[in-house]
Amino acid sequence: MIVAAVLLCSSAWADTIRGTPIRVASIYLSPDPSSNKLAEIERGREVVILETSGDWVHVEAVLTEEKIITGWMMKKTVVQASTPNGDKIVFGEAVDSEDQASQRHGRRDAAQDAMRLYYRTAEYFPHSPLAGEAMYRSADIRWQIDKADVMSRPSAKEKEAYLREGMNEDFMKEVIKKFPGTKWADLAAFHLIENKLCGDWQASSKCPEKEAEMYEKYANEHPQSPALVEALYDAAWRRAALIEIYKTEDQSKKSDASRGKAVALAQKAVTQGPQSDWGARAQLLLFMIEQSIPTYGNGVN
Repeated sequence: MIVAAVLLCSSAWADTIRGTPIRVASIYLSPDPSSNKLAEIERGREVVILETSGDWVHVEAVLTEEKIITGWMMKKTVVQASTPNGDKIVFGEAVDSEDQASQRHGRRDAAQDAMRLYYRTAEYFPHSPLAGEAMYRSADIRWQIDKADVMSRPSAKEKEAYLREGMNEDFMKEVIKKFPGTKWADLAAFHLIENKLCGDWQASSKCPEKEAEMYEKYANEHPQSPALVEALYDAAWRRAALIEIYKTEDQSKKSDASRGKAVALAQKAVTQGPQSDWGARAQLLLFMIEQSIPTYGNGVN
């Protein structure tokens, strides 16, 4: 009986018709715009369609994570998995919302709209060519929102990474799990390094040593990643910083060894991305190392 009940529930969930509005939509008490308006639902929020009546759909609408209401809304604003070109439509609205978020006087909460819409694209259209990118872009926006909050706290300046809360990793890990071996998984893995970085090195070699190793490991394990050149630069910059830090710790041999590693990593970054911003920064780093210009310490502005 228990097995039968579970199967019945699974079947019911599979048969559930879900959708998302691509514009802010009004929800009414009945399928009539003159009836009482119960609420408005934002772009990218989810609705479960209970029934259809002409141009209207009776929905259970998720207004927030805590609030769900039932009412009627116009069918034309809702995109479902069955909507022709639905993946492109929802993705397109997500791109538009992300663009709004980047504008100085853009729409309020547009970043959150984009985050939800990208996620719905991947959720409703898992076999779409846009699915992997959509899930990553949703995770990336969420990560940036979390990061702004995390870095605004006093704990962001703590030396050890474990002393701050860190960004939520669940959505980046979901990208890696659902789209393994893709550039989106590579980019998600690159983000995860940020939660392991020190807040303040405090002029000690421990943090930059550990961080350089993490970026080097990433570069070795993700040779096709769009973030490869950035990872190489990040590792090279830390090795360059260690040149001066080791001198303050009276470790001249380690300072010389770190100089050699920094040069090798920076040269590799230049080779891998000669036309990229990170390649150009690596070229600058090489010049500074060759001219014995410190890249870390009290004399650096």
